[in-house]
Amino acid sequence: MREKLWTKPFVLLMLSNLFLFLSLEMLLPTLPVFAADKGGSDAQIGMIIGFFTYSAVLLRPFVGMWSERFGKKTLLLAGVVICLIGTASYYAAVTITFMLMLRILHGIGFGIATTLYGTVVSDIIPASRRGEGMGFFGTGNAVAISLGPFLGVWLMEQYGFDVLFIVGACILLVAVLSTSFVKGDTKEERLRIKAESKLADTSLLLRLMEPKALLPSLLGLLVGLSLGGVISFITLFGKETGVSNIGYFFLALAISEFLIRFVSGRIFDRQGRFWVLFPAALFCIVGCVMLYFTKGTAMLLLSAVFYGAGFGAIFPALQAWVIDRVEPHRRGVATATFYNAFDIGIGSGAILLGLVASQTNYATMYLVSSVFFVLYLAVYLYYERRLKRSSSRNPA
Repeated sequence: MREKLWTKPFVLLMLSNLFLFLSLEMLLPTLPVFAADKGGSDAQIGMIIGFFTYSAVLLRPFVGMWSERFGKKTLLLAGVVICLIGTASYYAAVTITFMLMLRILHGIGFGIATTLYGTVVSDIIPASRRGEGMGFFGTGNAVAISLGPFLGVWLMEQYGFDVLFIVGACILLVAVLSTSFVKGDTKEERLRIKAESKLADTSLLLRLMEPKALLPSLLGLLVGLSLGGVISFITLFGKETGVSNIGYFFLALAISEFLIRFVSGRIFDRQGRFWVLFPAALFCIVGCVMLYFTKGTAMLLLSAVFYGAGFGAIFPALQAWVIDRVEPHRRGVATATFYNAFDIGIGSGAILLGLVASQTNYATMYLVSSVFFVLYLAVYLYYERRLKRSSSRNPA
């Protein structure tokens, strides 16, 4: 019999993850407008966006160590509460300086929460269904990407920023309540994990970064480099090409990303990672190339379907691979290593591909973004080839 996946803790964590990202996606298109209304310059608005990301990136390596002391569930709950406080406090932000401070606080909570969601849920998901479980768990991200920006803009336009921040805080309150009902680590489990960690780790560097997660993290970095450009410039691309209904791109992207996870996770568990990681990259390449040739809404939506299917399969597969490669007590550090690489990729990709667009156009930029997946395939296939050669030389 197959081990049970849909347990109460798994569902609660799925809901909590969904609501955290929903509140975040609501703010992505609206906070820049709020900052501009407060007198923020373009440079300051860029700092507001960047401070959030880099505070999360800088904090994540320490989350694994802290979880040994305080417990993974307790620290996860603290991260979500910090996000709640940060979101609710935008209501009182009257200066750009105060807003920058709140973004740092919000980024700290986000860094803690996103690291430990993956860690805690990986402890709950049966090993035999890890690919499937991580795929379903990540559907909250896809739903949030689809609904969050639309909901945020609608609330801003219909009711103003105060209501926007209050609704965002209420959504995060539901995330806090969902997380609070998940059983935490026992004291004995924390002591065991701490003892195993001290026995295995010999340097501060190993406490902050997981070497076994570096290869999947490198692939995640390359995926992020492409995704950063695809998401950041799609609206400007629509204006450049005269394509209307550009918002439907995000909807098609999210639906495709959601549906593919009903298939890709099971393939990962039953057939192995290659049959997900390789074809999914090809799907993303097709999506980028189709964007280059896009002249109308139909081609735009089709490109979103391909790219969404590819990304929706790749991301949870890489997460599951990271977890499979490390010991249980290293899952927090490994997850932090992976998420940091991915987030750095998104931020760097937006900058690099923005430079490409400034020298050419957005259509060419999307064609160039496919190169990151070509590099992804080169690195991954080289690894699999070396692994196969090593196995043939040293048969079990």
